Amino acid sequence: MKEYVLITGASSGIGLEMAKQLAQKGHNLLLVARSEDKLSRLQKELKAEYHIAVEYLLHDLTEPNAAQALYDEVKEQQYYVTGLINNAGFGDYGNFVEMPLKKDEEMIAVNINALVGLTKLFAADMVRLGKGRILNVASLLSFLPFPYYSVYSATKSFVLAFTETVSAELQGTGVVLTALCPGNVETPFHTSAMRETNAMVVNKPMPVQVVAKAGLDLFLNGKGKKIVGFMNWFVSNLPRVTPDKIMMKIKKNLASLK
Repeated sequence: MKEYVLITGASSGIGLEMAKQLAQKGHNLLLVARSEDKLSRLQKELKAEYHIAVEYLLHDLTEPNAAQALYDEVKEQQYYVTGLINNAGFGDYGNFVEMPLKKDEEMIAVNINALVGLTKLFAADMVRLGKGRILNVASLLSFLPFPYYSVYSATKSFVLAFTETVSAELQGTGVVLTALCPGNVETPFHTSAMRETNAMVVNKPMPVQVVAKAGLDLFLNGKGKKIVGFMNWFVSNLPRVTPDKIMMKIKKNLASLK
């Protein structure tokens, strides 16, 4: 039976690059996103170049019960998933009280609800099998919540806390749960407003290929969490030695428009 790695948010950014690098390593892929055109092109490209099995499923993870619907289709199609990368997610920039409530709710649905549901459903299968690996994509903002990214920061803080606690529960089962914590990455994730912040000037985006490689090293062989890049590691530790009021002033200045 063919084993698959399922990647959400596989049509662009980190998810797309992870798919390419996993294909190069010979892994069969199950790609999930909303854009059939992008997934179909990627499927053809990877199958032709690497001679692996590549399938895709169209799902909108903002929808209610999205995780269950995706899991049910995987089971119906009898795909054997032994690896899961919860990469799908999005953020937004702006004053919290001015941002649309619907956008906030969709962000929570994708970044938290879908991730928790998929982790629960596929981890349960993996525990029964006695093997499996799951990577949840968190963020530098998991450690360093920024003003003007209020809901996004909160969702990524949740992802890290959730991953670390469930990982501890899974010890000894053969299932490994890890968290990737990238900082700025050169992907379509960044809106034009985000690119105008001081933080983007101080901490230039890293190439997506570098971040994806670090994530796959963690996913395939690692444990725990990984912050990508020395500068991001350094910044993530500032709250340990900086008083809260001063730290928040620094973060607000970094998150402000230049």
